[in-house]
Amino acid sequence: MTNLAFLHIILLLFFCKYSIAQLKTITQNQSLNDDGKSLVSKEERFELGFFSPGKSSNRYLGIWYKNIPRSVTTVWVANRCNPINTSSGKLSVNNHGGIELSDGKGSVFWSFNLTKEAKKPKLELLDSGNLVVTDEEDSNPENYLWQSFDYPTDTLLPGMKLGWDMKTGRKWELSAWKNPDDPCSGELSLDIGRDEKNSNNDDYPELVFHKKKAVFFRSGPWNGLYFSGIPYFQSNSLFNFSVTDKDLEVYFSYNLKNSSTISSIVLNAAKSTLAHLTWVESEQLWDSNFSIPSDACDIYNVCGANANCIINSVPICGCLRGFKPKNVKEWDIMDWSNGCVRSISTECDTKMVNGFMKLSGLKLPDTRNAWVDKDTSLRECQGRCFSNCSCTAYSNLDIREQGSGCVNWFGDIIGIRQNIGGVVSGLDLYVRTADSELAIDQSGVVKRGGKGGKKRALIVAVVIGGSCFGIIFFVLGCCICWRRHLLKDKNETVKNNGSHEELDLPLFTFSQITTATDNFSERNKLGQGGFGSVYKGELEDGHQIAVKRLSIRSKQGVNEFKNEVNLIAKLQHRNLVKLIGCCIEREEKLLVYEYMSNKSLDRLIFDQTQGKLLEWPKRYQIICGIARGLLYLHHDSRLRIVHRDLKASNVLLDDGMVPKISDFGMARTFGGDQIEGNTNRVVGTFGYMAPEYAFSGQFSTKSDVFSFGVIVLEIVSGKKSNSFKHQKNNHTLIGHAWSLLKEGRAFDLIDVLLRDSCENLEEVVRCIHVGLLCVQQNLMDRPSMSSVVFMLENENVILPQPNRPGYFMDTNLQARDELSLTNTTDSAYSQNTMTITTIIGR
Repeated sequence: MTNLAFLHIILLLFFCKYSIAQLKTITQNQSLNDDGKSLVSKEERFELGFFSPGKSSNRYLGIWYKNIPRSVTTVWVANRCNPINTSSGKLSVNNHGGIELSDGKGSVFWSFNLTKEAKKPKLELLDSGNLVVTDEEDSNPENYLWQSFDYPTDTLLPGMKLGWDMKTGRKWELSAWKNPDDPCSGELSLDIGRDEKNSNNDDYPELVFHKKKAVFFRSGPWNGLYFSGIPYFQSNSLFNFSVTDKDLEVYFSYNLKNSSTISSIVLNAAKSTLAHLTWVESEQLWDSNFSIPSDACDIYNVCGANANCIINSVPICGCLRGFKPKNVKEWDIMDWSNGCVRSISTECDTKMVNGFMKLSGLKLPDTRNAWVDKDTSLRECQGRCFSNCSCTAYSNLDIREQGSGCVNWFGDIIGIRQNIGGVVSGLDLYVRTADSELAIDQSGVVKRGGKGGKKRALIVAVVIGGSCFGIIFFVLGCCICWRRHLLKDKNETVKNNGSHEELDLPLFTFSQITTATDNFSERNKLGQGGFGSVYKGELEDGHQIAVKRLSIRSKQGVNEFKNEVNLIAKLQHRNLVKLIGCCIEREEKLLVYEYMSNKSLDRLIFDQTQGKLLEWPKRYQIICGIARGLLYLHHDSRLRIVHRDLKASNVLLDDGMVPKISDFGMARTFGGDQIEGNTNRVVGTFGYMAPEYAFSGQFSTKSDVFSFGVIVLEIVSGKKSNSFKHQKNNHTLIGHAWSLLKEGRAFDLIDVLLRDSCENLEEVVRCIHVGLLCVQQNLMDRPSMSSVVFMLENENVILPQPNRPGYFMDTNLQARDELSLTNTTDSAYSQNTMTITTIIGR
């Protein structure tokens, strides 16, 4: 009998505990403590309780899907930037109906007060995921006195709003977590963009994705059915999207067609995307229906002003008809940031012929600073733009009622992209174009003027055509004469070297160089290396130069010289040194570069005095600049180029500390899809060369990746790779860094000169981590430079753990051991063929 009574007590306690742990509501007489209790929605779709995200031990109050692993389904956090550091949290309803989150000491970590006092306040979690406060004595249960849907975090659930309440000033926006361990607001946010100066734009709102407070993506304006930049919003079997404009509220929302579907829209900090996710129960995973930005053309202003982005074109950016690149050199190297300008002035006169070129199927330009009127027809919109010379373009926005919804753009137009694929093609844009451009191509042209418009256009076309032919013949004649003269000069200078091969670069005379360098005086000498000396000079026009004078006994012969000349002449990138010209006379071989006032990187990072001037923000910029320069060489230039001698002394710094990769004498080019090669002449510098290149002659883009990783570790540590040796374990710099990372002590690698300027230590450790990924022993494990750039510039990316690096132990010992295993009869692999280049900065 006693045992039976005891069993009844146990069962009673169990069911009491279960009933307490699964609360349905919280009133003034109840609280939710951090002891395993939770508040569950009626149909147990959502759950509210305390949790610790990721590896953090901090406690937060949040909402998550009840029957899905919590680690990836937290949809709302109350105290997201104010964590409780103990497990004594308590959620309660005060006497006035307000909600408080406090700890055992009574400290309040999150709270809110009701604007209207409730007689019997009740806190309840709905099956929509909305946490609400109602009054039990109110006959209408949907009269919410407060709701969590008004305070979104990183997740937009069906029924939530994203937009503005102009009456109260409330803004519904999403903000991503800082990282998986910290739900506080990070650098990513999403809202409905508004032009505070022009409330008319609220009639056609758009989603705006911000990164570090700058616009990162814009959806294009709402056209009545979908956002013009993401047309796939309009057709799917899962949900309906809508934009509501009523009662001083403008907001975007979506609702599920099937209420049993589990779906959410989430800002992903690690990937810098906004993704729509649907839970697939049968596979126990989240399926991404779409994510934005979806491609490079989705990035805001990627092509600059007055340009169109077409993702399946090469290159993806192109100026609109009637426009040309503002900076041709930057455009040629795929730097489109400065955009396009008009190639021919419109010479706008509203009394004369004017024209607009029609572009179809677009995501329309940014409308936040445009003039918008929903009640103006397209014809009236066209007339308004015709009558204003400052009007650049016009369009109608509402596709539900063709001809309504007018927008006029003034000045530059930004953010156009061509919509492609099996979706609605987008909207039409009419861009003001010069009469001469309209005369060339009449397709899609809207014109206005007198009866003589066509005649004048024909006359303009004939005059321009005749002038163009005359100019072409004149230029061709000049080019022929100039080329003959140049060939004669080149043949005379190259003949002494036994070759008539042309150099695609301006030629200097030897007398010009001697005058510029004061006859190669010692006071102008910048440094000396294995191939010769480098001198500072000044041309007659005052332009400063650096002259690389190859020694007569240098191993770099005419072939290497011509290789460097012809190679660098074709490379144009802000992170590559610019070759101005060259000189070949008698036995002299000289290269003329732009002068770098801050000389070479090694002069700064390895010097205790100069190193203090190079604080971490600058070093980080240098690392990223070198990475972008290598990315251009490996992927974006016309030929795939492997530098083969990348090291700190071959990175030069200009006035603004912008890094420039230099010394391409040993570079090799690949064509097509070729990614690697072999050589019988190994060149480079121990400590920087990849193991497979140093010991077997195999080189590839991954050889440069290895060298880059070494430079990163040198920049962070201030130590030379080829002279560092750990006193206790004989580790190289690479091996030492790897050991510290494994032990969780990566901070110990940081240069003592840097530690006071490192406000973002996580950024420094990320660079160390990326550097170690680059120097892994197996070349297949090393990332490509495109991945390196992405990892460096996206701090929320989860980095893989690096495997054992090359040269883990002392470099010289390892070199001797490994070289002793090679075929000694093959001179290609003997130490004597190793060329050590140490040219000092220019």
